[in-house]
Amino acid sequence: MKFSDQALGAIMMSLQKSLLEQSDIVPVLQGFKMKMSPEGIVVVNPPLVKLNEETTSSIEEAAQTMEEENA
Repeated sequence: MKFSDQALGAIMMSLQKSLLEQSDIVPVLQGFKMKMSPEGIVVVNPPLVKLNEETTSSIEEAAQTMEEENA
């Protein structure tokens, strides 16, 4: 068995969400419902990542800081 590209994307979204929210990724991964498909294992209930204004501002500030450091 192998993960499909969709399942790998769901894992990556979970990781990004846990990093943004500074939360534990384990409960999200434990909540995954998976099934087999011709492409491999797929996640039936992938996580949703919602950005609010505060998160968007933080991301923009971090990007600006990185640009300034690399200039």
